[in-house]
Amino acid sequence: MTSRRHFLKGALVGGAAISGVTLAPEACARDTHTRPTEGLGMLYDATLCIGCKACVAACKQANNNPPEFSTEDKLWDTPLDTSGYTFNIIKMYRNGTMQTKDAEVNGFSFMKTSCMHCADPSCVSACPVSAMVKDPVTGIVAYHPDICVGCRYCVVACPFGIPKYQYDSPTGKIGKCELCRHRYADGHYSACAEVCPTGATLFGKTSDLLLEARRRIALEPGSVTTYPRGKLNGVDQSYEGKVGKYLNHVYGEFEYGGTQVLKLSAVSFEKVGMPNLPPRSSASTSETIQHSLYGGLVLPVVALGVLSFIAKKTVPDDDEPADVSEEKKS
Repeated sequence: MTSRRHFLKGALVGGAAISGVTLAPEACARDTHTRPTEGLGMLYDATLCIGCKACVAACKQANNNPPEFSTEDKLWDTPLDTSGYTFNIIKMYRNGTMQTKDAEVNGFSFMKTSCMHCADPSCVSACPVSAMVKDPVTGIVAYHPDICVGCRYCVVACPFGIPKYQYDSPTGKIGKCELCRHRYADGHYSACAEVCPTGATLFGKTSDLLLEARRRIALEPGSVTTYPRGKLNGVDQSYEGKVGKYLNHVYGEFEYGGTQVLKLSAVSFEKVGMPNLPPRSSASTSETIQHSLYGGLVLPVVALGVLSFIAKKTVPDDDEPADVSEEKKS
């Protein structure tokens, strides 16, 4: 009869043999995915935002989301951050006397928070059942609740803290911006961009929006330029306005491998709440580690080795006689 110890030794040797002969571990590094050529997105210009939050209300209406209250009177929808029922929100930067808009010292500024639709999204990489999917043409990161198992890996994986779990949902759903993709068939686009009165939020192809962002940065502060509204290259709703003093930085152009939602600001992006991220997506790194560990059965073999060591220390050998000293004493 085979003993436990012999069985574990054999399993360990067999696993190592399989790993060494047929599935030798190797690095599986991949490059960070890039934005699709026809990818859709938005450009948010903080210097044009007046903090009216029309975009927040429009997003709620377009997605049939209930109000969220943060005040005792509960008269108004007053979410403090994105949630499973609030996909878009305007936050405010404040400093000192707050006398000047878009000034870091004694000034204030606004920042729009919603899904960035990353070129190489971690939420898609982390999802074990493909409930999060990036459309290969539009690049929109879409969520499929009928597939979701409620593991919340996407919540943990996102560096922007965007996917949020609906804890009161009996089926365990995730809520996030999907650029109002359900409205495209009717000729509409992202509701937040449709209603923005100043064009602070602009919808279009990310490639075109990037060119528009660079155009604005190159303008002389205080000069007059034409600002499009609603949808770039769509129905003309443009107007003329004075140019603000932009940072020479299009947020989302390179951050995290690039995003399809781009941002302009006169105040440091870190101060207005945007994370300082490297140009490489963590999805490429995490998948490299996973493939390196599991591709050659390295991690399972290591785990089996640890279990074998523990078993050897704690399980008595079946082939050795038990200690009968106590029995003899009696």
